[in-house]
Amino acid sequence: MTAYFRRLDDSHFTATDAVQGAWNTDEQHIAPALGLLTHVLERDHGARHGHPLTMSRVSFDILGVLPIDTVEITTRVIRPGRTIELAEATLSHGGRPAVIARAWFSRDIDTAAVAGTALVRMPEPSTLPAWSAAEVWPGRFVTTVEIRRDETEPGRARFWLRPGIPLLLDEPVSPTARLLGVVDIANGITPRVAPGDVHFPNLDLTAHLFRAPGDGWIGFDTTVSFGPHGHGLTHSILHDAAGPLGTLQQTLTVRPRGAA
Repeated sequence: MTAYFRRLDDSHFTATDAVQGAWNTDEQHIAPALGLLTHVLERDHGARHGHPLTMSRVSFDILGVLPIDTVEITTRVIRPGRTIELAEATLSHGGRPAVIARAWFSRDIDTAAVAGTALVRMPEPSTLPAWSAAEVWPGRFVTTVEIRRDETEPGRARFWLRPGIPLLLDEPVSPTARLLGVVDIANGITPRVAPGDVHFPNLDLTAHLFRAPGDGWIGFDTTVSFGPHGHGLTHSILHDAAGPLGTLQQTLTVRPRGAA
């Protein structure tokens, strides 16, 4: 079976060609790497806690591009605690840091009596038409994800997706790591402008989760915005079969073709 990564040892992982990127096919799409960082953070946290806390927010700062090669991940605890913890993981290639992740973990408490949200549920996946990201983007990664999309206009869409291959070969990951291993694709599912005319890579990604996701389809209610001076934002409300579960933000650097 193909996967996005193979584990070599406790801290080293080799990317397969399934991570082949869209902006440059010689580089990794960053989405699977973010899921891998999430998995390592959760695994490290679980090894230190008899009763692990739940990841409620994770932010990724993307420092540079990654070749399709072996990467190393190291972790550290920034703020230890029995009920709240802040941990960090750094993914590097050849000794050069490429992504830094920081995650807040907090203790579960029974709040079922007050649980709820005013966020609107999305239509079921079966009601939306199938769409192939390969119509817009090159690279193998986009072909490994099944997508069903309802686009209102360029830069505004609701869509469901699910990865067709696992994050790690022969190693189970949590639904949270699975989700965070694909959500970076949100920036390319409803482009405001054709990628050949304007580049709009994201510098970061931050996910806030008010409950843990399920293990099926992942839903996005997404809006892409470009400002007048080269900055942009992709904002998504995340869903699963049970309804809304959190939000996702990606800071964009908007670069018209030919711009200095």
